[in-house]
Amino acid sequence: MTAPLTLLGIESSCDDTAAAVVRGTQVLSSVVYGQTGLHAAFGGVVPEIAARAHAEKLDHCVEQALDEANLPLSALDGIAVTAGPGLIGGVLSGVMCAKGLSAASGLPLIGVNHLAGHALTPRLTDQLPYPYLMLLVSGGHCQFLIVAGHDRFTRIGGTIDDAPGEAFDKTARLLGLPQPGGPSVEQAARMGDAKRFAFPRPLLNQPGCDMSFSGLKTAILRARNAIVTDKGGLTPQDQADLSAGFQAAVTDVLSEKTRRALDAYLAINPQKPSFAIAGGVAANVAIRDQLTVLCAGLDTDFVAPPLCLCTDNAAMIAYAGIEQMAAGARDDMTLSPRPRWPLDKQAAPMLGSGKKGAKA
Repeated sequence: MTAPLTLLGIESSCDDTAAAVVRGTQVLSSVVYGQTGLHAAFGGVVPEIAARAHAEKLDHCVEQALDEANLPLSALDGIAVTAGPGLIGGVLSGVMCAKGLSAASGLPLIGVNHLAGHALTPRLTDQLPYPYLMLLVSGGHCQFLIVAGHDRFTRIGGTIDDAPGEAFDKTARLLGLPQPGGPSVEQAARMGDAKRFAFPRPLLNQPGCDMSFSGLKTAILRARNAIVTDKGGLTPQDQADLSAGFQAAVTDVLSEKTRRALDAYLAINPQKPSFAIAGGVAANVAIRDQLTVLCAGLDTDFVAPPLCLCTDNAAMIAYAGIEQMAAGARDDMTLSPRPRWPLDKQAAPMLGSGKKGAKA
């Protein structure tokens, strides 16, 4: 029997510096250095600050991951690194770190699409068989994918503007709640009345699986401004009610669009129908609960990885690298960081294109 591959994974696409060691489907170590404190005063991630923090922390992060796995670099089979998409300064920091380690050790280098890392996480955590339907829902991305292989992704819908995580962050800023916005809005919503405000459910009257969240954010802004004009400010209950109404609207949109995506996925007659969710917004309990009920009604397995593997991490990058390496994929010192890197290269860009390619 062939021994499972053991890879070091490196992730630095946004504001988390991460390194992990994975053997087969066993996570031997996973280290994440967050940057929340560095960006808190700015209301969002500052790319230059993030890139500098990655450059300062990457070597320490890798060293800690190897120590916790109790393995020397020489015991590995390869090095996987996020090569995009993401904030280019951060991606560049990770790629250069991985190249240096590869050059010094002679270990193979594998560039991984950050989105593929999320999309393949159910394979790491639950050994989910292909094909399965994935909702990748995070701060910067939201799309439905039929995952048929480590490099075979078919996008059947996604957001045409703000991703849900971005909308959560912007809503938190509008309501004076701390960042990151997802956990703050979710916590406030627990004490709120979701029916106090009649917020829109964008694109539910349109066919297909595409989504839009920018209009919902605008509705939150107008409701907030009306309260401030009337009362002179927001009370904690106002914050809670606005948060609850916003979260309910996002949940309803994701639920209905997931139902439509499941219809398209089930039409291909998978032997074991499975639906998985990943990305930071996958940690939201209200969203998980509603999607769990939806899948149960359609006799489809629902898979949600643990929170630590939903948000950005390097274990998912190492595992994606393992699948790529097992299929014969290798990169060399010409590996370039990419700010844009769609998974489904046949689908038309949802957010437009530029000189550096399709955005998503």
